[in-house]
Amino acid sequence: MSESLKLKLPKNRPVEKLPFGGLTANMLRIVAILLMLSDHIWATYMSFGNWMTYIGRMAFPIFAFQIAEGFVHTSNFKKYALRLLGFAVITEIPFNLFYSSRWFNPYHQNVLFTLLLGLLAIYVIDNLKKNHTPKNVALSVLWLLLICVGSVLGFVDYGFSGFLMVVMFYVLRDFPFAFLAQLVAMVLINIVFFEGQVVPVEIFGKIFEIPTQGFAVFALIPIWLYGGKKGRSSKIMQYGFYAFYPVHMIILYLIKFFA
Repeated sequence: MSESLKLKLPKNRPVEKLPFGGLTANMLRIVAILLMLSDHIWATYMSFGNWMTYIGRMAFPIFAFQIAEGFVHTSNFKKYALRLLGFAVITEIPFNLFYSSRWFNPYHQNVLFTLLLGLLAIYVIDNLKKNHTPKNVALSVLWLLLICVGSVLGFVDYGFSGFLMVVMFYVLRDFPFAFLAQLVAMVLINIVFFEGQVVPVEIFGKIFEIPTQGFAVFALIPIWLYGGKKGRSSKIMQYGFYAFYPVHMIILYLIKFFA
């Protein structure tokens, strides 16, 4: 089944008219999957090829962007959220085996839970925009606080910064010069306030330590090339994108286990 329906795009993109029509949503998913696979192969077998994890940092922001866009265009939020939850639960054992070689690891949950929390926060924010009554404002703030705490205490992949990235793409999508706001937010989230592995970079004779996660900022390039079309789609393809996450982890774990 072909999906050629033109979707509503975020305002003020840096490239408003692309001669080739831009990337479709499915193309973006494939790009993100390949980048994620590169990172996971690096983590499993090729720790000497650091470039693989550098480009892999670009995967999550693309997934985060698509959650925000998916919320705007979905016709059934409940099904969308339950689908994410279902695959998050299915993925947990493969994720644990891949990262810790254990069936159960309460200190690190897979990234689909991160995306789900971001989606729930977007739903609360959208509801707040439609209903400004004091009661709804209070309830919305409470729910947002609980979701934020959940992203931290739940030990989800990418933690609070990952959750914040999903929300950022939704909140900023209709801002004037949204692409500049996205760039600033991505730099703040992935470089300025990020704590983790760093890579030394020489600039004008001086050595600066840049977080490895800083390479995530380059994900804005394919995101800005998004043309607003879903692309060719089917139920098999739709669920295949979700299934790739747990399946590739199981395959990589088994190869490592039996190698």
